[in-house]
Amino acid sequence: MKNLFDPITLGEVQARLAQLRPDSESIWGKMTVAQAVAHCSASMEWAVGEKRPPRMFVGRILGAIVKPFVFKDDEPMRRNSPTSKDLIVGDDRSLDVERARLSGLIDRFGKGGRSACTAHPHSFFGRLTPEQWAILMYKHLDHHLRQFGV
Repeated sequence: MKNLFDPITLGEVQARLAQLRPDSESIWGKMTVAQAVAHCSASMEWAVGEKRPPRMFVGRILGAIVKPFVFKDDEPMRRNSPTSKDLIVGDDRSLDVERARLSGLIDRFGKGGRSACTAHPHSFFGRLTPEQWAILMYKHLDHHLRQFGV
């Protein structure tokens, strides 16, 4: 499966991120391109352990049921998938600033490998291996890059 620990996949994600423009239009969803990039940075902060959100109640109930479906294959995330309130970005952002921030987090996680990955449980899925974090972060980034046509 594609994941951010693979240097080729890491390079592809960075190249796609570089293609985003301030006027990139959303194919689905309500976020602007800069908000989506900031949202992705917030999720990467979870993966590198900068932010440690608590487990969601619904995640404690459904996380273990949904988790095998997310990690079984390379199927992309569905449009308009639910997200944690902690990851919602509603204010105006600069795409250049947010892209630089996200690019740095992606490199830090991907090039750092297992040691750059948090051991803190995901707020919905619970405990993840570093490889599962790398897959999930790839799928999440891919989801939002596809949202803006790149």
